Amino acid sequence: MNKLLIVGTVAFDAIETPFGKTDKILGGAATYIGLSAAHFNVKSAIVSVVGDDFPQEYLDLLTERNIDISGLEIVKGGKTFFWSGRYHNDLNSRDTLDTQLNVLADFQPKVPQEFTTSDVVLLGNLHPLVQSSVLDQMTQKPKLIVLDTMNFWMDCALPELLDVIKRVDVITINDEEARQLSGEYSLVKAAAKIQTMGPKFVVIKKGEHGALLFHDKEIFFAPALPLEEVFDPTGAGDTFAGGFAGYITQSENISFKNMKNAIIYGSNLASFCVEEFGTQRMERLTNQDVLSRLRQFKALTQFDIVLEE
Repeated sequence: MNKLLIVGTVAFDAIETPFGKTDKILGGAATYIGLSAAHFNVKSAIVSVVGDDFPQEYLDLLTERNIDISGLEIVKGGKTFFWSGRYHNDLNSRDTLDTQLNVLADFQPKVPQEFTTSDVVLLGNLHPLVQSSVLDQMTQKPKLIVLDTMNFWMDCALPELLDVIKRVDVITINDEEARQLSGEYSLVKAAAKIQTMGPKFVVIKKGEHGALLFHDKEIFFAPALPLEEVFDPTGAGDTFAGGFAGYITQSENISFKNMKNAIIYGSNLASFCVEEFGTQRMERLTNQDVLSRLRQFKALTQFDIVLEE
């Protein structure tokens, strides 16, 4: 079975949307990525850190989905990373109300020995130096390295971010971040410029407007599935990345053609994530649910057209 190494936050979130609010609930990039990738036939592991305030039931939730947590450090007497945010009415923008780094402030990732030979590495949104230190621990070059990052690191750790970008094969960012990183407004020009920084593939996420995949001069677009209700967009991008990486790891095919399928699988899983607060929908998601919605994606995007010379 192919191995997927997931690096990112495991956290508590408190979320407020126009539809309600929560107290502390399970969150974190690595959590969403792991729950998403669990829908594929892969052996995955999470590298992260939590405090001893992190409930056993959350640890059990991960292990029950065959996610290896031997690289999840539990700091005695420490507090788990906490984020609180409020979404605006359009759900596309949000305000951060509180960020408490806690144990994440001194996080030194330790990759389990078994996963130093992982086929695919997914570097979730963390400080670029942490992401680089994970790559330094790999004992053989992964077939694919996927990097997720955000504008915060572009603002405060750009040299370190550019160093890690040189080492990856795929970068996933949103449209605003792609424009900031490249200095180009056109997403086509932005993707081309980012490819010169190192990644062969650039994935630009556009939320409810889908996702774009760029490689050389080739472009693929996948729409987001139109949903009756979007309840909470937290973790949707990480869920997308987990589906993308999980599919690639399972299929062992890193061609542009196969990545089109990976984009669809990622978009499909992300469409479930937004239906309830936090990880609630992903916790109950069945493979039958996934297959049924994939059929909806196929119907949404497939068409026959006669092209006359």
